[in-house]
Amino acid sequence: MKKPQRLLVALVTALGSHFPLAAQTTPVVVEAESGTSTNPPTPVTGSSTGDWAFRTVAASGTAPASGYATSLTDVAAYTASTSPGGGVGGAAPATAARVLSYTVTFPGAGIYDLYARIRVGASGANDDSFFYGNSFGAKSPVTGSDWVNCNNVYNIGYTTASTVVDGAGSAATGVWKWVNLSQYSFGGAALVSFTVPAGSLTQTFQIGAREDGLDFDKFVFGPKGNYFTVANLDAGAPGSTTPPVVFVPTGPPLATGKAKYLGCAYSDAQAPNFSTYWNSVTPENGGKWGSVESTRGTYNWADLDKAYAQAKPATGTQTIFRMHTLIWGAQQPAWLKGLSDADQLAAINAWFAAVAARYPKIDFIDVVNEPINTPPTGLVTIGSPTNPTGSPDPTGGAYINALGGAANNAWIVKSFQLARQYFPTAKLMINEYSVENSATRAATYAAIIAQLKALNLIDGIGIQGHAFSTAGQTAATITGNLATLAATGVPLYVTEYDSDGLTDDAQLAEYQRVFPLFWENSSVKGVTMWGYRPGHWRTAQGAYLVNADNTERAALTWLRTYIQTTMLGTKAASAATAGIFCYPNPAQGGRVALSLPASLSNQPLDIALLNSLGQTVLHRTLAASASATRALELPGVARGLYTVRLQTSAGTFSQRLTVE
Repeated sequence: MKKPQRLLVALVTALGSHFPLAAQTTPVVVEAESGTSTNPPTPVTGSSTGDWAFRTVAASGTAPASGYATSLTDVAAYTASTSPGGGVGGAAPATAARVLSYTVTFPGAGIYDLYARIRVGASGANDDSFFYGNSFGAKSPVTGSDWVNCNNVYNIGYTTASTVVDGAGSAATGVWKWVNLSQYSFGGAALVSFTVPAGSLTQTFQIGAREDGLDFDKFVFGPKGNYFTVANLDAGAPGSTTPPVVFVPTGPPLATGKAKYLGCAYSDAQAPNFSTYWNSVTPENGGKWGSVESTRGTYNWADLDKAYAQAKPATGTQTIFRMHTLIWGAQQPAWLKGLSDADQLAAINAWFAAVAARYPKIDFIDVVNEPINTPPTGLVTIGSPTNPTGSPDPTGGAYINALGGAANNAWIVKSFQLARQYFPTAKLMINEYSVENSATRAATYAAIIAQLKALNLIDGIGIQGHAFSTAGQTAATITGNLATLAATGVPLYVTEYDSDGLTDDAQLAEYQRVFPLFWENSSVKGVTMWGYRPGHWRTAQGAYLVNADNTERAALTWLRTYIQTTMLGTKAASAATAGIFCYPNPAQGGRVALSLPASLSNQPLDIALLNSLGQTVLHRTLAASASATRALELPGVARGLYTVRLQTSAGTFSQRLTVE
């Protein structure tokens, strides 16, 4: 868009090694409309090259006219098995005409982060995805593993000149905005930077079309370790090696000392300050079979190793490790689909054995993920406009028959039998979404669980707890469906919790409404958040709990206090049996006295007042005192019947209290 910048890059390139990367802070700018493509036999009307159009934004005020690139074709035309590319449009561009190629010459060897200046069209979430190569070099338009699926960018990005551009931001649709693609992850995918080796300073970079309606102004490769503001990137100007000031949390983990764990999904994007907040680790994508063994017999353990090391370090404190997941109808190796049933079963055994050998200290395993919604049929089971129900899913496993078929849940039973064989000391779990908001689905799920329990094959029930399942649901609906599952007698675990909120107030309100329904349920033994930082799979919906500078959003501030002050529903002995009495009872005048035995003197008392719904309405810690009587103030407590719960060195005790 700006010729002087092109001349600058050319000059630096000509001077070559006179500008070593150690001192290089100037980004390399690539104008989107400089790309080339392959023209199809029948050109698309209005195309400039391939299926792409190069257009111009008219000059406005002091801003000069500028060009941009946009795709003229949409993913919807490339998902059917009979479409060009064989139906891979959801995971790859599908045709060469939907790929733009750029030749980029760098001033020096090193690692570069990728930035893009984009504009999302009026259809928002239906105009906001594209592909880019996961490394330099020419990519296959039909191979999903060659590409990064960059999706859900309609609600992220930066427009303020002085703001450092990272993987978050909150810029909307219809505006030109910058996104740091090397710090933005869709669906928890691994973050990607680009390596330029010495002696190979000229590289091929490619992008691919997914949805139409997304405009590209320019791409920028910024030397990693530099920080670029919107103004820097707009001008192609040097960044700063001084990181912006960020908030540093101090810990300890939120659920320290609690009977339940509070964990989080782990990935590169979620790793910073992880142990400061969470005491359980679940690999976000690193433990999915398709991530580990995309090529048969070649295992990529890198991301799973990182998650396991976070939970089980060689030295220091070890925490809970949850393996996610062994069997699923998505993100499976594409090579499975072409094997016989016998060979598929052999591959499944090899997969289980490899995981068991490498990770001996697994605490929990999601043996089967989404048995109702996403069984491994190799077909899309819950469709969308771009991926209709029944259409082929190249990463859908297609091995249900190898495990015994769908009849009487044979494939599920076989999966758990194998898991019990290979992981005899781990707790085996099943995992599903939208069982908390559907009585029908909860009943179906409970029947599967009862079948597994009768065979002594299951130790835990996973309820994902995603925002798309809990939003708009009443407390009665959620707790009722939890009760259906708890009636099986198998412990419940919330495995992938998130609550959306494009504003802090909206997210806080949803956390306060939904999270206690899980945390205070006595059948729920632990909760896992499905990410907490920008790069969260629902970043575009505002589900992250901390900002890019590590500052905590209101929901996280509330969550810390709530976890620390909420006494969980362990069965408490009668206070009277310990010689503890409240008087007067009924309480009057906004206070009550606690009469204590001598054995409980000279120690602090942790006291909570719970209403008839089991909700904590008052929490106080009374200082140690030699007195046999302690006063408990009841400010703002309405008339009604309450339970006073005391935690002491001798145990937990409760007594009914009427407030008048």
